[in-house]
Amino acid sequence: MTIRTTRTQDGSAGDVDYGAIGSGYSSYRRPDERIARFLSEALGDARTVLNVGAGAGSYESAAHAVTAVEPSRSMRAQRPAQLPPAIDAVAEDLPFADGEFDAAMTLFSVHQWSDVRAGLREVRRVTRGPVVVLTCDPARVRDFWLYRYAPEVLDTEARRYPDIGELTAALGGTGTVRTVPVPLDCTDGFNEAYYGRPEMLLDPAARQACSAWSFVDDAVRERFDGTLRQDLESGAWDEEYGHLRGQGAYEGSLVVVRATP
Repeated sequence: MTIRTTRTQDGSAGDVDYGAIGSGYSSYRRPDERIARFLSEALGDARTVLNVGAGAGSYESAAHAVTAVEPSRSMRAQRPAQLPPAIDAVAEDLPFADGEFDAAMTLFSVHQWSDVRAGLREVRRVTRGPVVVLTCDPARVRDFWLYRYAPEVLDTEARRYPDIGELTAALGGTGTVRTVPVPLDCTDGFNEAYYGRPEMLLDPAARQACSAWSFVDDAVRERFDGTLRQDLESGAWDEEYGHLRGQGAYEGSLVVVRATP
């Protein structure tokens, strides 16, 4: 099957040009071992695992024989030397036989696909067992404190992330959805990873590692930076949200969707 996709300058297929924003991605988006345990449990005892939208290879466990697919040249170049090279392909048109893999996973990726339903149908076609999707629930994205300071960013996230029901319907079979607690010292730097460390989001490089920030203009970023700095200096942020600094985990929008045939 062949699905038309839009390729960006560096070969990315979807809505983000990682050639432009992905240069420091692997420095800020390091896999967190506690999130990794959720994924490992969801994959079970699968031996061969397809990783679609693999990026720089986060969460590719050495316990699995992983085949990685990544359309962005910039992201493929950031894969560590110990990982196998990623195949240049898109979710909507996978170059594999029916049922070729024991399991498949796609992590922080489906919201960037040009056709989510077609992509998930392809992933299901080539997978015999569970398909595991790490994503954010768009119905819960705006609950995060960041919405007060940069609503445009989380409005973008809520629009981009597919509805959870849409994901389970596209995958078919039997589906489960689990909320993934985000640890306070999470090493995977997506927006909610900084729920108790607001100062981190004042770092432009940390924000750049979260693709939603690339959809807003400089005025939004400057307003966010100035307003958050002011509230941190005055104590206003801590008065409202300071309890998060000592909260061991945050249950926000991060979920694992698992579907079996």
